[in-house]
Amino acid sequence: MNNLMIMTLIFYTICFILMILTLILSKKKINEYEKMSPFECGFNMKMSPRLPFSLHFFLITIMFLIFDVEITLIIPMIMTWNFCNLKYWFLSCLFFLIIIIMGLYYEWTQKMLKWTT
Repeated sequence: MNNLMIMTLIFYTICFILMILTLILSKKKINEYEKMSPFECGFNMKMSPRLPFSLHFFLITIMFLIFDVEITLIIPMIMTWNFCNLKYWFLSCLFFLIIIIMGLYYEWTQKMLKWTT
């Protein structure tokens, strides 16, 4: 136990010394406007490079990811049906599918699946 405490103390001491050395030896930067602005061949930008982003597109993407993860959880359930007690397997699959269907119904009632511009 004593050796572990000594090794931990040595480890933290070395880490602390290295952090202090990086602060002392690192280059100090002066943040200037010209250095922080993007290089655009000497021309000022005529318009903003940021385009408006559709929030609905973002929500559709999140729903896709959620259902994709749910499908990756369903596939092992299908593969293990003959290794488990069928009653508990059926109940767990049914419970999981009910949760998925309730989520889809909620998205449908909130009109999140309708593409509007």
